[in-house]
Amino acid sequence: MNHHFTNKKEIFTAMCSNKQLYRKTLSVLFFAVFLITAITTIRVFAEEKGLGTINGTVKAKKAKYLRDTLVYIENVTNSFDPPQEHAVMDQKNMAFIPHILPLLKGTTVDFLNSDMVQHNVYSPDAVADNVNLGTWLKGEVRPFTFNKLGVASMLCNVHVDMLAYVLVLQNPYFARVNNDGSFSITNIPEGKYVVKLWNERYKAEDRQVEVKANTTSTIAFELK
Repeated sequence: MNHHFTNKKEIFTAMCSNKQLYRKTLSVLFFAVFLITAITTIRVFAEEKGLGTINGTVKAKKAKYLRDTLVYIENVTNSFDPPQEHAVMDQKNMAFIPHILPLLKGTTVDFLNSDMVQHNVYSPDAVADNVNLGTWLKGEVRPFTFNKLGVASMLCNVHVDMLAYVLVLQNPYFARVNNDGSFSITNIPEGKYVVKLWNERYKAEDRQVEVKANTTSTIAFELK
């Protein structure tokens, strides 16, 4: 009997110890999750706190001149990994779509043909390695990776009036100009920058701007 009682007591003691261990484990896990969440929140807050915005306007004699205008920061002292997802440039209704494609250096572009006729894609520019992707029918996709900074004109040697531009940029801080001439570049690290404008036909002087945390800087361009 005493032996049987001792076994029960040992079992009860073990169960109590297991419960205490379980509670301690839960407490440790809870604290670890809380600590990780807190650190992540602090880091995100710190990163967001160091970011600013550039708002601006582009003036043109006629609103149609603003079409396909791009504003971008020339250089940011960081390295930027290109997106894994491919950009797309289609050939549809006998035109390249979009007409202007800004992207980060190292981005791969999938060139499509959505027309019922054959199309070709080539570029005479060193920015695109003087590439000629050949000629193909509807439904086929041919990729090309842009690894050099600059502007590449894209053409079709089957239809000589087809033309598009790929702007290969150093950083992701760029924006298309809206129909009313406004633009906004967000989430920019603090620093002093040169902001440039690209337009197929017109030019504008570069602008220098200082970006500060949690503030909005304003600049203006004029197409000439």
